[in-house]
Amino acid sequence: MMSAASKCVENCIRTKLQNRFDPKVLQLVNESYMHNVPKNSETHFKVVIVSNEFDGLPLIKRHRLVNETLSDELKNGVHALSIVAKTPSQWKDEPIESSPGCRGGFGK
Repeated sequence: MMSAASKCVENCIRTKLQNRFDPKVLQLVNESYMHNVPKNSETHFKVVIVSNEFDGLPLIKRHRLVNETLSDELKNGVHALSIVAKTPSQWKDEPIESSPGCRGGFGK
């Protein structure tokens, strides 16, 4: 099990999203283990975020807001970010679909 200190990127992402969006729901899953990266890497994440900030915005703008908020992480080591961004009225507390398995890069 990873210690809190070893989850530096994950903790930073969580803090930035909390501060920017004041989410009603925030789930952050490190999916790096599903990819060909060293053990305990922080390179692939799934974000499930529910916020009033998304009211009236199309999905692409919601994703852009999340990507802008995490721009430093995306420039410095986070290789992939899967985003589920919903408004409170859209949110149903049900399981989120799992991400597909790694295909080895370059669509292999």
